[in-house]
Amino acid sequence: MNAPRLKVLLTCEHGGNQVPPEYAPLFAGAEAVLATHRGYDLGALELFHRFKDTADFSVYSTTSRLVVELNRSLHHPKLFSEFMQPLSAGEHQAVLEQYYYPFRQQVEDKIREWVGQEYPVLHLSVHSFTPELNGKVRTADVGLLYDPRREREQLFAALWRQRLELALPRFKIRYNYPYKGTADGFVTYLRRRFPNRQYAGLELEVNQKFSEGDPVHWRQVQEGLVHTFTQVL
Repeated sequence: MNAPRLKVLLTCEHGGNQVPPEYAPLFAGAEAVLATHRGYDLGALELFHRFKDTADFSVYSTTSRLVVELNRSLHHPKLFSEFMQPLSAGEHQAVLEQYYYPFRQQVEDKIREWVGQEYPVLHLSVHSFTPELNGKVRTADVGLLYDPRREREQLFAALWRQRLELALPRFKIRYNYPYKGTADGFVTYLRRRFPNRQYAGLELEVNQKFSEGDPVHWRQVQEGLVHTFTQVL
């Protein structure tokens, strides 16, 4: 009997910088901040849509990470930004009920449905990173984040990197950069819920210099990322 086909799950946690109207007064005068990497992952939603045809299920959020950080655990100190700190505990809970829990629960439910049908799952979480942070220039074009202790993740990252180096030979591709793949995040949370044989989660980090640069080159970068991803599936 053949093994069940891999199910591909696609998410984008930081696709936009929208602030719900009820919280807009808290962000008065913060338009400039919302337009930066602090407000959202520039270019990530466009890239997410490029990947959509590769996925069996996909979901994204356009609520600003400064409203609530969908890619952080409930205990994380930056779950709510300084703009949201004036709210009471009850108001924070209302934000979680409206935006945080629904996003994360639908993803977890879909994985649980698939693994219940004995499908292995590959989750790609699409992100971008600012070229410079706190005066330090990031030394990568693309980052592939994974947990080295998870064999399926390690193998997929290695195969994808090989393909990317052929398709985008001038690119600097790094593992677990600019963040560690095991740092607090949604993928890390899901790894604790599902074993390696059921779930593999990777985070794709792309330098924002491409989405903010030449549109033709940015389109070529996106095409290279998607094409090589499909080659490895």
